[in-house]
Amino acid sequence: MRARIEDVARVAGVSPKTVSRVLNNEPHVRAETRQHILEVVRSLDYRPHPSARSLAANRSFLVALLYDNPSPSYMMEVQAGALEACDAQRYSMMLQALDATSPRFVEQVEMLISGRRLEGLILTPPISDHEGLLARLRELGTPFACVSPRDRSCVGVVLDERRAAFEMVSHLASLGHERIGHIIGHPDHGASTWRLDGYKDGLTQCGLHYDPGLVVQGRFSFDSGVVAARALFALDAPPTAIFAANDDMAAGVIWAANEAGLSVPRDLSVCGFDDTPMSRQIWPSLSTVHQPCRDMGRIAADQLLRLVRGGEGGMEFAEFAMCLRGSSARAPEKPLRIASPGR
Repeated sequence: MRARIEDVARVAGVSPKTVSRVLNNEPHVRAETRQHILEVVRSLDYRPHPSARSLAANRSFLVALLYDNPSPSYMMEVQAGALEACDAQRYSMMLQALDATSPRFVEQVEMLISGRRLEGLILTPPISDHEGLLARLRELGTPFACVSPRDRSCVGVVLDERRAAFEMVSHLASLGHERIGHIIGHPDHGASTWRLDGYKDGLTQCGLHYDPGLVVQGRFSFDSGVVAARALFALDAPPTAIFAANDDMAAGVIWAANEAGLSVPRDLSVCGFDDTPMSRQIWPSLSTVHQPCRDMGRIAADQLLRLVRGGEGGMEFAEFAMCLRGSSARAPEKPLRIASPGR
């Protein structure tokens, strides 16, 4: 027969409440007692029933990750990390796609919290920057943790994206590129501003002139990368390198370059940001900034569950790394001339 929590308590010589506190990773249990109970749990192959656990505690043990992001590769990594953390702490996590521009957005989130009895929320960009939602969650007392929020006073995790973008532009300048284009990310994302600022910092540090004509608005999607690249190729003096604010848009640039008869990286160097799995699957492989998206999802979930249990959270900084691959090379000796871009 399936072992019950009472069986674990009897064998361990403790109360069922103490077993419950250990299984729920609650504080105020001596380390040796915790270890002993966990050994008994393993020896009896005890697996608590989620419904019984929720009923006994009058809690849902359920959190939600909210997203409105056009980059599937980025979101898949963040979700995987958050799920890993929730599984480890015996919480369930639901994923909910929402339109952050909807006039009923905040109301929809409120209904989700009450309807599913959510104990907390993980907010991803651009939702993590929605001031109306953040203010309402604080009013409700709903615990939440953010991934890459503009507001660094939030609980969650961020990356020094401005510094990372600066280093990528410096890399392109070191290869002799003087006309470096930039495709901005979604206008509602704080990351777009940080990466644009880093692009400008890199140009200034390397003694290059900032030309607003080389900067095109994107939306963090593959299609927006294609459209932006075509606009840059149509310039009288196209850039010899393009730094896109994420990998999806950078992949769109490579697609548009092939469409225009350009060879990457011989004619055009292309760089992205995030280091999603796709960046290593396209050809040539993409030079990009490694953002530990899975780790950031895990950290945000850990921070949230700490709040849910009555503890304190903070803002944690993740580390980035430069991934220099086949899509970036020395600038061509002659400037680009593209007769009929997009045809």
